[in-house]
Amino acid sequence: MAKRSPSTAEAPVAELQRPPAELLYADELIRLRDADSHARPPGWALSLRAARAFILGDAALGTTAKVVAPVASIERMLVTLATGRGLMLVGEPGTAKSLLSELLAAAISGVSTLTIQGGASTTEDQIKYGWNYALLINEGPSPRAMVPAPLYQGMRDGRIVRFEEITRAPQEVQDCLLGMLSDRVMAVPELEGEHAMLYARDGFNIIATANTRDRGVNEMSAALKRRFDFETVAPILDFDHELALVQQASARLLERSGIPASVPVPVLELLVNTFRDLRGGGQAAQGSDKAMDRLNAVMSTAEAVNVAHAVGVRAWFLEQREGSPADLVECIAGTVVKDNADDRAKLRRYFEHTVARREGPAWRAYFEARHRLP
Repeated sequence: MAKRSPSTAEAPVAELQRPPAELLYADELIRLRDADSHARPPGWALSLRAARAFILGDAALGTTAKVVAPVASIERMLVTLATGRGLMLVGEPGTAKSLLSELLAAAISGVSTLTIQGGASTTEDQIKYGWNYALLINEGPSPRAMVPAPLYQGMRDGRIVRFEEITRAPQEVQDCLLGMLSDRVMAVPELEGEHAMLYARDGFNIIATANTRDRGVNEMSAALKRRFDFETVAPILDFDHELALVQQASARLLERSGIPASVPVPVLELLVNTFRDLRGGGQAAQGSDKAMDRLNAVMSTAEAVNVAHAVGVRAWFLEQREGSPADLVECIAGTVVKDNADDRAKLRRYFEHTVARREGPAWRAYFEARHRLP
């Protein structure tokens, strides 16, 4: 007999490529719940204070910082959700909007996997409910034949629902949220009696995300915007904070890849400086008043983490060593430039006009490896 594969809930966390926050930080959530003596909003697993400590970290409570964000911003998000209004996280791609929505859902509901991924093919039944057509044909519409989608489950169980990239979903799909956010009710016209209307339980709410670069794809209606409080998630401004996050996140990814060596700090400093320069956050080239070219590609902290992971993987699995500036040159183009010829030319100019003027052995090795650029 074939061995049954374990479900996500049954499989050890170490075997999952990308564990959800409630599994990855299960010990912290349990510890916070056990010690949480503060008032909680109806349906919440944690108080606002405990949820804030979970997201931003609190040494006294034994929790780690999971994002770099202003305390006031996180508090506004928690207050918005506690009032029952939907929360819209907007910002440049790669600014950890999805991670933040996941952490908020895990802290509030204990579950972050009720997720809708917006896209051109997203339909109303994918976010509300569908049907088991074998049962539907044999029995007709019934609760047993219904297949609940994330929105139905969130309302039924009183949990947070995450709607990722909401502006990429068709407007008619977006607008089906209006009744859920205002009246807190979902009509199920196929069913009769008590099952024809689903009323949301305490704890239900919606966290949506949208990239500023996707504005105009499927612009949200004014009616839907009124039902959300908007919070802009900005790139990390402080170099040291960004470096620490890239170092921590890449080390975790490398450990999960079975690599005992982390990327050396000087290489990570090259990486973070390059990203900050090319997204417009760095200083002008030393000895030059010429402004740096800003790439069209997404130069986010999340992409920097991906490059650092690639550097470690390349160095270890090919030559069993730590990553070097030359590995960084090899890995940065494929992640950053993609297929944009203008970005490729800008990256080359960056090496010739900026990297060439930077001092130190790491910068010199970085410049000398420029021939590895495609």
